[in-house]
Amino acid sequence: MGIAAIILLGAPGAGKGTIAAAIAAATDYAHFSTGDMLREAVKQGTELGRAAEACMQQGSLVPDDVIVKMVINHLCQGPADCHYMFDGFPRTLAQAELLDSHFKSIQAVLSSVFLLEVTREVVLDRLTGRRVCRKCGAIFHIRNLPPKQSGVCDVCGGELVQRPDDKQETIINRLDVFQRQTENLIAYYDRQGILARVDSSRQKNEIVADILAMLTKIFSGKVSRVSGAS
Repeated sequence: MGIAAIILLGAPGAGKGTIAAAIAAATDYAHFSTGDMLREAVKQGTELGRAAEACMQQGSLVPDDVIVKMVINHLCQGPADCHYMFDGFPRTLAQAELLDSHFKSIQAVLSSVFLLEVTREVVLDRLTGRRVCRKCGAIFHIRNLPPKQSGVCDVCGGELVQRPDDKQETIINRLDVFQRQTENLIAYYDRQGILARVDSSRQKNEIVADILAMLTKIFSGKVSRVSGAS
């Protein structure tokens, strides 16, 4: 079997990264986060990072061609039989169509798109309270996962900061952009019959169990390692 993929789609704060990490631990899917890749590019000051930084700080989307080029380059460098789990990509219909075209050219398969649905109020609570270690990148929340010492990372002792894209005014703009840009994308995957809606306001274990159960049903044991479904 060649390259296969699933997508975790959802608004900022829907829990894509957290859920993706849990699914990756229970399956053979490689977690592919374009957000993490872009933030690393910004940190390193690469040409891509400089191009993306202004967009990210304003809460707007990085241009389609930049994102898709980065994803395809990564796929070309990876193994020919890898299972990928895209986290936050594609975000627009244009990105989805470009990805489908590339997948068709290499005979890859996109099997499922899981839409993590959550209210705006929950998103604002999750993201405005998030704090990230400036040094090691560990993530905390001022109420749900507070550090032992305020403003100090439990892992390395680094300074905890609020990312520019986690400020309330930026979050609201990001949510508006997500809704505008993904309406057609969601309909696109729904028409293909591969979209599954998942309530992402619940506890992580419930969400992960639901997705693993759906994957197990879809593949009927064809994926080499899917465990923990109930």
